[in-house]
Amino acid sequence: MTSFEDRERAEEAKFAHDEETLFRIQARRNKLLGHWAAERMGLDAAETEAYARSVVQAEFEEAGDEDVVRKLLGDLISAGVEIDDAEIRAALAEHAVEARRQIVGAA
Repeated sequence: MTSFEDRERAEEAKFAHDEETLFRIQARRNKLLGHWAAERMGLDAAETEAYARSVVQAEFEEAGDEDVVRKLLGDLISAGVEIDDAEIRAALAEHAVEARRQIVGAA
């Protein structure tokens, strides 16, 4: 019976680790997206860091990526940057790959 309990604890620990890793990857992706958007808007270094943090926070508004896409699209258009939804989603996918490489590659 202990081997079953040990296996169950190991599965729970793996699940918790995988969820934490996914959270870290999404947060890193959003920070990278914030830097990407800030560069397009011509923000200085301090503004860029603050903006990147705001993009990370936007993730918590609702499940999925729509809140982040909506924030980026609105902010970029307000700043006079010509951009569309598809370009933001492409940047999201590109930065997700980079974030995964940074987080998983660093482990």
